[in-house]
Amino acid sequence: MRIALYEPEIAGNVGAILRLGACLGTAIDLIEPMGFAWDDRRVRRAAMDYIDHVDFTRHADFAAFQGAHAGQRRVLFTTKATMSAYAFDYRADDILLFGKESAGVPDTIAQVCDAQVRIPLRAQVRSLNLATAAALALGEALRQTGALPG
Repeated sequence: MRIALYEPEIAGNVGAILRLGACLGTAIDLIEPMGFAWDDRRVRRAAMDYIDHVDFTRHADFAAFQGAHAGQRRVLFTTKATMSAYAFDYRADDILLFGKESAGVPDTIAQVCDAQVRIPLRAQVRSLNLATAAALALGEALRQTGALPG
């Protein structure tokens, strides 16, 4: 199981997701360009020393990410999907893909994903914070696949 972030814009979210990956034993893929300088203190502040315990890879662009993970199923989390993330059947080698905070992913990226799911929300709100959405999604995927640590 992996989490992939497409062009993330907020360093604090990336740091929190790196920490999530460290705590739950999940690799993280960061698809550039990012909306902040990588040496930004906020990434380390959010990830703290957990950044030393997570397997993460930075990819120059989506094509490089695809090449590195050919054959793995990409599950896109998007508010545009109709299928609930809780009704989807995850596999242990899935990649949980999340778009940039301000705009998600372009249609060209969504079209090459193997599945699209959404986290059910009340009608009065648009979306969750990226790190919160990743935590909910990863928790469910690991639960389903029997891969929760401990």
